[in-house]
Amino acid sequence: MGGFFGAVSKNDTVLDVFFGTDYHSHLGTRRGGMAAYDKSIGLQRKIHKIENSPFRTKFENISNQMKGNSAIGCISDSDAQPLLVRSKLGLYAICIIGLINNKEKLVEEYLFSNGGHFGAMTGGRVNSTDLMAALINQKESFEEGIKFAQSVIDGSSSLLILKNDGSIIAARDRVGRTPIHIGKSEDGFCASFESFACHKVGYELYKELGPGEIVRFDAETITQLSPPGEEMKMCSFLWTYFGYPNSIYEGVNVEVMRNRNGRILAQYDKEAGNIDDLDYVSGVPDSGTPHAIGYANESGVPFGRPFIKYTPTWARSFTPPNQVERARVAKMKQLPVHDLIVDKKLLFVDDSIVRGTQLKETVDFLYTNGAKEVHMRSACPPVMYSCKYLNFSRATSEMELIARKTISELEGDEGLKHIEEYSDGSTERGKKLRKAICEKLNFASLDFQSIEGTIKAIGIEPCKLCTYCWNGKE
Repeated sequence: MGGFFGAVSKNDTVLDVFFGTDYHSHLGTRRGGMAAYDKSIGLQRKIHKIENSPFRTKFENISNQMKGNSAIGCISDSDAQPLLVRSKLGLYAICIIGLINNKEKLVEEYLFSNGGHFGAMTGGRVNSTDLMAALINQKESFEEGIKFAQSVIDGSSSLLILKNDGSIIAARDRVGRTPIHIGKSEDGFCASFESFACHKVGYELYKELGPGEIVRFDAETITQLSPPGEEMKMCSFLWTYFGYPNSIYEGVNVEVMRNRNGRILAQYDKEAGNIDDLDYVSGVPDSGTPHAIGYANESGVPFGRPFIKYTPTWARSFTPPNQVERARVAKMKQLPVHDLIVDKKLLFVDDSIVRGTQLKETVDFLYTNGAKEVHMRSACPPVMYSCKYLNFSRATSEMELIARKTISELEGDEGLKHIEEYSDGSTERGKKLRKAICEKLNFASLDFQSIEGTIKAIGIEPCKLCTYCWNGKE
């Protein structure tokens, strides 16, 4: 995953882009970068690793290191970016959000055909941003090149380009899997993945780009280079997990959706008689909390926090480089509130259950500290497929996904023919899946939000949402 922010202003905008990019820190943990344009200096760029130190600490002195009235910044879970590119289209900086699945095919088909060469990283890997730039450079204009690149990519791509004249081009993914918001101030324009970043840096929301829409802006004007397309498949998981609580996508606020989602989960449980005699409802912090608040409000069961995460020094449990260390840090961060745990029947809502590794440790921790029962609800359906558009799951194989792994254990290859049944908790296969995961992870009970319930909570047309990770449908 990843996020970006870019701005053009009548004044120096490096600090604005620093803060705007920093507001995307929840979307990536590997690389951070910024590029700026100044008339007297030209294009400048800085890239840092942020695996063990957040973006802010790596770039806090950036205003002393670069300057310019236009800049772009990005945080990425993958390759180093933004890149500086010199081509027939001129000198420019580029950063992208997305996933390119057919890299090798594209390199062979479009970049080796003329006997040329292409830069590679360790192990021969291709930098996705470099590949995107090379595809864009196949055409005679940025507009044509972006549309061409998006048409041949298997995956997704939204991007920002900072040109050598100080203007910025923003292009949303062809079917809008990720958002781009345009902000406007008295001094210029900005482009941002997260809507709230525009407001916090001093821009009013001007528009949200449509799927495939391309715009160019400078400090004075914004021009549409290509209109939005008809088809949209925005990632549903943005509302459920990735998006920050005060973000808005397609007019739907993330926090509001999560509260509504929790209410729908509670309605299912009330109808099934599954919420009798609970002491507290809680969220698995932090992204499960708003779903849990909605659940508590609908169910009438008090909301409580039986454990608190200690985050001043270890803000992110995935910071250490290996799973053993990550698990230990996650455990060290959990501080119990014994009055809310001992002899209590607890129901937790998590944003999702992907692999289940840390969740089992959390449940074991609660039982060790005296919980009587620990029930679990997932705010989204069982994750059955690895995302091939945004790479939100770190699973390298679909057999790492606990739902798929459990289905295989229950029924082997035959089970893969009945994934839809396993996803549905009202079917016999669905009940078996939930029971088996309960036994694996030590839950007293388990259920998942349905695809229908998730779509209802989001509140936009189903045809405009991507649900591939849950049902494998394009």
